[in-house]
Amino acid sequence: MTRVFSGIQPTGHLTLGNYLGAMRRWAEVDQHRADSLFCVVDLHALTVDHDPARVRRLSRQTATLLLAAGLDPEVCTVFLQSHVDEHTRLSYLLECVATDGEMRRMIQYKEKAAKERERGGSVRLSLLTYPVLMAADILAYGTDEVPVGEDQAQHVELTRDLAVRFNQRYGHTFTVPRTTLPPVAARVMNLQDPTRKMGKSDDSGAGVVYLLDEPDVVRKKVLRAVTDSGREVVYDRAERPGLANLLDILAACTGGNPESLADVYDSYGSLKKDTAEAVVEVLRPLQARHRELCADPSYVEGVLRDGAEKARALARPTVDTAYRAIGLLPPVVEPSLSAAR
Repeated sequence: MTRVFSGIQPTGHLTLGNYLGAMRRWAEVDQHRADSLFCVVDLHALTVDHDPARVRRLSRQTATLLLAAGLDPEVCTVFLQSHVDEHTRLSYLLECVATDGEMRRMIQYKEKAAKERERGGSVRLSLLTYPVLMAADILAYGTDEVPVGEDQAQHVELTRDLAVRFNQRYGHTFTVPRTTLPPVAARVMNLQDPTRKMGKSDDSGAGVVYLLDEPDVVRKKVLRAVTDSGREVVYDRAERPGLANLLDILAACTGGNPESLADVYDSYGSLKKDTAEAVVEVLRPLQARHRELCADPSYVEGVLRDGAEKARALARPTVDTAYRAIGLLPPVVEPSLSAAR
């Protein structure tokens, strides 16, 4: 059976972009067609300055929202990255295969490092090397497919390169994964700046619809979305990015086609109104389920505990094989302990 792995960082409150671009597909498609693992990659949240209490709070909230979005722990595996030591064990081995040049060519590193320097801060080494940890996340599980947004595709290509290089140097150890991109709304853009992705760590929330925004807040943000010059409603990502973004969102929420939807509207106002209501309706069941899960925190804790146990069992054989392949001696186990096990 095909194995799918994907992760999401707890670096901010999850957004409509996270849901339409990834989470909904995970729940509706990926968990049912494959042996799927979905991970809150909390170690990645440590690559920039952070508040420890906030990381813990957002890690729990992110896991709860994944379940609220429809991930079923009876069907797939949901867990926290830091609960499975194999991720960091494998990451170091892959750092011994990756090169400095590869890390510095990563687009996200360049962008995040530039922002950090603009603020007068220093860039953490982990920000440079985190694509290797991401590769370890994927390769530890013998992953076949990685469903990600367009902004993460470069990291999956790096993962493929590292897997091939390791296999060639030390013997076949890793499955070489492939990227799968969702067909619509793969990259939902900021409502106030449609040239930028709708990011959960955005400094201003005016252009970002968060999954837990109240309906009136959602409506206000969509109705105030930036559009483009001209009166005709057409779908053109290059020339009319604001309008195209609204049409993409509406299409993703209703199951329509953005080009066809453009022919239905003769004004920006009616398009915004319908888009706002479509978003509210898409988020309504997710928010209701989130409230139920928050009222039963022991259930979420149990899901994460069981998920980590299952993930460890899946990852350990591959990581142990990689340790032997690269030249490391296995640990010596006392005969009595070995027999007891």
